[in-house]
Amino acid sequence: MSRQRCQVTGATPSFGHSISHSHHRTKRRWDVNIQRKTYFVPSLNRRITINVSAKGIKTIDRDGIDSVVARVIANGERI
Repeated sequence: MSRQRCQVTGATPSFGHSISHSHHRTKRRWDVNIQRKTYFVPSLNRRITINVSAKGIKTIDRDGIDSVVARVIANGERI
């Protein structure tokens, strides 16, 4: 499964440093909590599968799947 990008919020991994007690810095990466979810979209009359973050799931619950899918398609994302 791709852990690159949320199709709803556009969230991508963040990069930075781990800092030890001795203040030695090593590179690290904060991955986005990406999950593969299937939703039924009444306006399209079919099920879609999208890669969505935990925040994206909350956005879908708040705004509704129809409006979120319309926004994603308007941004040029393929569903």
